[in-house]
Amino acid sequence: MYPPRSQKKRSGQKNRKLRQRRLWLTMNAALLLLIVILLSYYFINDQQNAAGVQPPNPAPADIENNVNKSQDQGMTPDSSTLPDGKGTGENQSKQEPVKEPTKEPEKSGVDTKEQGSNENGKMEVPDGTKDQPPAKEKEDGNTAEGNKMEDSESPDDHSIASDNGKAVTINFVGDMIFSGKVETLLEKKGYSYPFTYLGDTFKKDDLTLGNLETPVTTGGIGAQNKQYVFKSSPKALEALRAAGMDVVNLGNNHILDQGEVGLLDTIKHLDQSGIQYVGAGKNAARAYEPLFIKRGGMTIAVVGCSRVYPEPGWAAGDNKPGVASAYNGGGYRDRVLSTITNARKKADLVIVMTHWGIERSLTPDGNQKKLAHDFVDAGADLIIGGHPHVLQGLEQYKGKWIAYSTGNFIFTKSSTQSTWKTAVFQATCKPKTGCSMKLVPYHAELGQPVPMNAQDGGQLMKELQSLSVGGVKISGDGLVTPGS
Repeated sequence: MYPPRSQKKRSGQKNRKLRQRRLWLTMNAALLLLIVILLSYYFINDQQNAAGVQPPNPAPADIENNVNKSQDQGMTPDSSTLPDGKGTGENQSKQEPVKEPTKEPEKSGVDTKEQGSNENGKMEVPDGTKDQPPAKEKEDGNTAEGNKMEDSESPDDHSIASDNGKAVTINFVGDMIFSGKVETLLEKKGYSYPFTYLGDTFKKDDLTLGNLETPVTTGGIGAQNKQYVFKSSPKALEALRAAGMDVVNLGNNHILDQGEVGLLDTIKHLDQSGIQYVGAGKNAARAYEPLFIKRGGMTIAVVGCSRVYPEPGWAAGDNKPGVASAYNGGGYRDRVLSTITNARKKADLVIVMTHWGIERSLTPDGNQKKLAHDFVDAGADLIIGGHPHVLQGLEQYKGKWIAYSTGNFIFTKSSTQSTWKTAVFQATCKPKTGCSMKLVPYHAELGQPVPMNAQDGGQLMKELQSLSVGGVKISGDGLVTPGS
């Protein structure tokens, strides 16, 4: 006889509860075992680390993948493996600085006038006249601080080199273009033609600087409001880098001759060539940003700017390509001075490359002198001027050298004979003890600097001494000494 239905139901429920209890006990036992295993692993691993046991090195393929990943994400690989640059007696290439963009608000609005007229027919404000920026644009008082550094150290950890550090040799030259008649000549004779007589001058030094007075682009639209509009081939940069050029100033009155597209193309081609740049950029933060380079144990900061360009729209903005302006209007000058001051805290040597003055004037105007002294007061050690297309004199102010105008270097040849004279300016600098200065005279022929003979060179040194400020002496062989 079958048991009653209610009894059968109770028996089934009891069996199900037993099965559930066994399952619960099994799961708990498994979890407890897992916890024990994890605690044991942690304890053993901790003991190994305390004993100094290291994990195996990653395979080369893993390292390469990690570097590629960091570059894709905009990070920079450790640069401590980069060479220390040339000038060490070894066959090393110049060390390239690491770039890290800064984030700064835009400063805009400027008066582009100075005394006299420039090559574009623009009138300029007389000496001592205060710049008046357009009222529609304001300055918020903030400043840009670049943070590009080399090696693996951070700017905050940087130690200024001692007084007995290695001396570095820096060559700097004047305005360079590769367009118009110069381009026609170079297409015929080759883009290395300008450097025929320079030999390895720029390869043996520690750092070479110059002013790139032209956009480098195959595109762009030429400016309509200028008398002279330049445009140069990217092939010129390959030859310029091969000759030993390291850094160029883009802060000038021609870098936007082909519009913002031309400037951005120039930056792209410079990056591809390996030549660094200052004085302009894709935005204000990059334009005002100093470049930090390490040479011979010294950290060198380079700052670029311009106090001459044809219209206010050439100034870089928050999200607008342009130049780093040094005009008083709109707070630009203060931003440059603050950049110099901040760079001074991180560098053994601060160089300022600037565009200013009056074309074909053999003497600096009041604006140049005032701004140069302001640069030194802010922390600059060496000031390199351009734009007048002629050589101007030198000055030593508070122990720092000012080269008011370096003239033309690779340029067209005008009917003004004073533009036919140029020089390679050579500074030899040590930390804290400053820089000595020497000039090597050249004729500025069409698209090519040609060395002067001893007689012509000696005469040019006499002319430059007469143009210099504060009793500066220049010997026949180009050695520059301060006045007593």
